Amino acid sequence: MISERLELDEIDRKIITLVQEHPDMTHTQIAQKIDRSQPTVGMRIKKLESNGILKFQPGINFKRVDLYLATVELKTRNPEEIMDMARYCPFMLNAFRLSGEHNICIMLASSQLEKLDNIINFHFRNQEDVQNVSMEIVTDIAKDLILPIDFDSENHNPTIEEGCGPNCKWKQAQEAEKKEE
Repeated sequence: MISERLELDEIDRKIITLVQEHPDMTHTQIAQKIDRSQPTVGMRIKKLESNGILKFQPGINFKRVDLYLATVELKTRNPEEIMDMARYCPFMLNAFRLSGEHNICIMLASSQLEKLDNIINFHFRNQEDVQNVSMEIVTDIAKDLILPIDFDSENHNPTIEEGCGPNCKWKQAQEAEKKEE
């Protein structure tokens, strides 16, 4: 059971549920709902945050905005390189290691579909280590999906031939790493 694995009691579960359903709810309002004191709620939330279980993450609600959201699944011989790239690329919201036929899944976003396609073509379809690429555009989202977005992606105009060119944050990070060596 999830609660046992995370070592959560009934009060922690109630607090997390309320925070997820109503992120703007105050500690006092939560305390009233679960019949506990406001300081108790505050201490429990602080403990959940410090343990990394609860995170308040600002971001864009992709269910409510008109942006392209895509998932890309890859089969690659070098998954660590792709994971590292995702840490820097402003188009890549997150990346996941997978088991199965594909070993990486990436979530990307942009206001322009062409930019996403160019990123995929340059960074994945043109690479020898990448054996398979599958890109899907998300057409509907069942629940609110809040993810941070790097608005710097709007300043990048990736091409198939050069990617983001000199503006590529991943290439800049690689060059800085080489200088440190």
